[in-house]
Amino acid sequence: MMSPRTQPKGDWMSFATNLIAIDAYPTRARGHFRSYFRAFSAFSLVAFAVALTGCASLPDKPVRAAVYDFGPGTIVAQAANRMAPLPAMALAEIEASPALDSTAVLYRLAYADAQQLRPYAQARWSMTPAQLVRQRLREHLSQRRAVINPGEGVVVATGAPSVAPLTLRIELEEFSQMFEAADKSVGLLRLRATVVQATAQGDKLVAQRSVVIQRPGPSADAPGGVRALTAATDAAIAELDTWLQKL
Repeated sequence: MMSPRTQPKGDWMSFATNLIAIDAYPTRARGHFRSYFRAFSAFSLVAFAVALTGCASLPDKPVRAAVYDFGPGTIVAQAANRMAPLPAMALAEIEASPALDSTAVLYRLAYADAQQLRPYAQARWSMTPAQLVRQRLREHLSQRRAVINPGEGVVVATGAPSVAPLTLRIELEEFSQMFEAADKSVGLLRLRATVVQATAQGDKLVAQRSVVIQRPGPSADAPGGVRALTAATDAAIAELDTWLQKL
């Protein structure tokens, strides 16, 4: 029979056999083996705990923000040879306050601090609100008139000497979801529209008006705010269109 000193080494079974046979060693040797076993066991437990901690602390896959716009818009092409019943109009780039110069979906807690604009962490617009509103406005106005960019050199024949088309300028002042209570919100849009006529002496003011629209949010979250602001935008555009037709 092999003595404990000559037992095979290299695997756990051999290690366990050696431990069982510790009593075969001299007293001093047994003390050394027990110390070694305790140290090895403690090291193994620590290594196992570190491994578990490392697995638990692995970062989660980052959540991508949801991206919103006003929907696909018109999906049926209009006749290419149709005549626009209304005179052409130039549509300037929409100006917006610095707070709206980003793609963040913004909200206010009117019941807590109405002066603070807050962005949703996991929601954003596909473009800035000013770009979205201009795109929607142009699409709507184009159904009954030609809409051009300022300075494109188009003139309007009126029977009298030809003149440059009227120019519509928009200032977007508010575009946010406003919570009146924790479970009740509205989409709030406020803008100022100015129509000018280009003349040799400069731009001549033709008309100006402010539009304020609120539409209820169907849910107290970012999707509800997006739907409410989309509805508010469409209502504001319809109001502007009716006003412009009277000029």
